[in-house]
Amino acid sequence: MKPALCLAAALVVLTAPGRAAAPAANDPLAWVENGRRLYSQGDQLAAIDAANRALLIDPDNVRALELRAQMLREQAGWVAALPLYERALLGDPRDLDLLAGYAGTLGEAGRVRDMLTVTRRMIEIDAKDPRSWFFQAVLAARAGKTSLARNLIARTGRRLDAMPAASLLRGALELEAGNANVAATILDPLVQRQPANTTAQLLLARALYEAGDLRGLIGRFTGAAQRPDASPYLLAVMGRALEEAGDRAAAAPYLDRLAAAKPLPVMPMLYQPANDAAGAVRARLLAGDLTGADTQAATLAERRPGMFEAQALAGDAALANGKAPIALDRFRKAMLVRFPERLLLRTTEALEQTGQGRSTPALVTGYHAAFPGSLLASRLAAGHAALSGDWARSRSDLEDLVARTGTRDGRVMADLALAQLQTGDAGAALVSAERAAQLLPNSGFPALAWGLALSELGEQPDLARQLLRKVRCIEGDSPRLAEALDRVGN
Repeated sequence: MKPALCLAAALVVLTAPGRAAAPAANDPLAWVENGRRLYSQGDQLAAIDAANRALLIDPDNVRALELRAQMLREQAGWVAALPLYERALLGDPRDLDLLAGYAGTLGEAGRVRDMLTVTRRMIEIDAKDPRSWFFQAVLAARAGKTSLARNLIARTGRRLDAMPAASLLRGALELEAGNANVAATILDPLVQRQPANTTAQLLLARALYEAGDLRGLIGRFTGAAQRPDASPYLLAVMGRALEEAGDRAAAAPYLDRLAAAKPLPVMPMLYQPANDAAGAVRARLLAGDLTGADTQAATLAERRPGMFEAQALAGDAALANGKAPIALDRFRKAMLVRFPERLLLRTTEALEQTGQGRSTPALVTGYHAAFPGSLLASRLAAGHAALSGDWARSRSDLEDLVARTGTRDGRVMADLALAQLQTGDAGAALVSAERAAQLLPNSGFPALAWGLALSELGEQPDLARQLLRKVRCIEGDSPRLAEALDRVGN
């Protein structure tokens, strides 16, 4: 059985019916409505039970299959949800809500051609439905066809303004088209509504920078950039903005952190403000009141056992207080509802701290299979492959990552250069390392990859020597570094 399907099967078993308050006992639609209500109220496990009960009553009920598929996407991944959508569509092949859910799931699962086929079917049924044009805009954007994507998304008018994904796409497309001010106008309200949406945050930061609104950028993102887990891109944007604003002293810490290129620490997750109690726990965590946060989070988790946010926050607080076994238990309970990337990262940390690090590669592999579009899973999978000596697999994962996201992440490009070196392709490694060094000019790792590539190619020995000596000053000596320096004339 494939990892994604194993995960799906386990989750279905672990959430057997019996928790939801019974509506009409033999009415599947009543159970569906009950499930939707429970989910919106934060009792997600009971909502899953309600969806399962509806399917026990009527295994072919279209709305029950749709609801369970929507939940399964977040639990076990996009791939696992596809069979449920397909079963539902056998019952009603012209249902636009089903087709829209199916199209989006196909896209996230990497089945782009199938997604396009479904969107065309949606247009045949109702050309005025904005979701079909949105999905086609997504496909065009992923193919780098910015103008086409903008034209397609324009056909939706204002009908998708309430859809966060549509706002995100609009903002990204305007940014790519050079309309930074327009992009900022679109992205700003989205970030206010979804403070945990890191993709929207980074796009907004880029839009403000490119629009020349340095004051707005600095005021808006100083707090986020000061977090130890701030992304390299945000550090770079903040550093440049402060430099251009004339405050080199304030810029220096951000640029120094960027140059260090150290692995990011695991920090408390950002959440949507679901309720006051969860917001209070998060505030305590961010303020450094770890003991108070732990106590309050544990109480919330016991009171709301079926709420994802309560379990995940309790896991965060336990992990921050050095209680990794408790954190791992909380994270596993949260996974029964949702399994977002940020939870994957914290679960791997908890596994390491409890001495179960050997389980991490299998967890990452399973997650990667279930959520093939996950950039974090691709990154982690590449790292585990490298650690195990499977450099060909590591290179493949990293090249796929670069193909999907571009060459803007210096750490990814440096890792790719090393993987290319390890697979005997010094020419490709040189290109990747030069790009990494452009992005992280003061970091030792890109310089190492660059110097090693030049050394193996026998090119520009003076530059190679300079780069490798720089690495020795920053990182210290190593056998491979010493060997490369001998090759270029230490």
